[in-house]
Amino acid sequence: MAQLNAPLVLDSLWYGAHIATMKNGHYNIIEHGAIGVLAGLIVWVGPACELPSYLTATEHDLGGGWVTPGLIDCHTHLVFGGNRAGEFEQRLNGISYQDIAKQGGGIAASVKATRDASEADLFASAHRRLRHLMSDGVTTVEIKSGYGLSLDSELKMLRVATALGNELAVTVKRTCLAAHAMPPEFDDKDTYIHYLCDTLLPKIAALNMADAVDAFCEGIAFSPAQIQRYFKKAQALGLAVKIHAEQLSSLGGTRMAATFNALSADHIEFIEPADVEAIKLSGTAAVLLPGAFYTLKETQVPPIHLLRQHQIPMAIATDANPGTSPALSLRLMMNMGCTLFGLTPEEALAGTTLHAATALGISHSHGSLETGKVADFICWDVESPGELSYWLGGRLVKQRIQNGVPTQ
Repeated sequence: MAQLNAPLVLDSLWYGAHIATMKNGHYNIIEHGAIGVLAGLIVWVGPACELPSYLTATEHDLGGGWVTPGLIDCHTHLVFGGNRAGEFEQRLNGISYQDIAKQGGGIAASVKATRDASEADLFASAHRRLRHLMSDGVTTVEIKSGYGLSLDSELKMLRVATALGNELAVTVKRTCLAAHAMPPEFDDKDTYIHYLCDTLLPKIAALNMADAVDAFCEGIAFSPAQIQRYFKKAQALGLAVKIHAEQLSSLGGTRMAATFNALSADHIEFIEPADVEAIKLSGTAAVLLPGAFYTLKETQVPPIHLLRQHQIPMAIATDANPGTSPALSLRLMMNMGCTLFGLTPEEALAGTTLHAATALGISHSHGSLETGKVADFICWDVESPGELSYWLGGRLVKQRIQNGVPTQ
């Protein structure tokens, strides 16, 4: 028979700071809070003055500041060869993203560099980029393939993503973005989609190398009908789907993806009311990527008012990639989400915690500080949680806790 009023048994207790739990996507502030951790999970969170009797192996006084859930970067392309700094200069001289792509630049240039790079070189360069994100408060990151566009090269990228998660104190979710662009050895899009469905996806699923599948639905990439075939195969293999859609034009990719209950629709600058209604029904998150919007000097802003009106979870991510968003700070993307798209700081923090977890299908375990969830949290050297969207740069992380363990 259980002992009445038995003490709470903990591996660690964290106290001495205010907490923004982000439960239900709001600050839900706890002043002078405390967090109890056991076996990497949160087992108690609340005001320190309300702590029940407890036994713990270690106690940590955070010494002031604010605690939030660890940040989640739910859309990155961190693994790639080379860089495209030259294209950055071209765009500033008036050449469009579409024209660069037609000239063999853009994604095609990164495909060649990634195919030519060794696995060790890809790991080393992605490791450096990921460390920057981690130092800025990221505890979970999604890493896409998509610069390989062949079975061997896509697997090489996904192995690197897996190795990063094994090497570093960060949770890595892997996404196969093989339907990103046309590889040079194919001259017909339908034939390439057939190859992905018959050869590439089954092998990646059999090897358990991806947690989800993504596709680029755009005039310079693939049509909704082509991606629909790709998604049908992914779904049959038990893989969740995500989509890059409505970035440069409105093709209906978001509505199509909603029929597959896509985890997220990303970019969505040109999303229409019918698209918003569709993802409301499917539970699909909207992932806003202000870094690409800024870098490409776009002018079509996502319809934030419509997304708010339909209560669509709005995530924010870096879209870290060599061409259109060479971003290594998720906090900077939070600021851009506020200044460029009109989000509030509370929405921006929700977009990099709970709603980002929704975009990865892990909101049951990550994204807010609640009992039963993974003990990933950051103590920030700030006086209010809104400052995370206010400061442009600077090291604000006081303490980084991953699975209940302090990490660098």
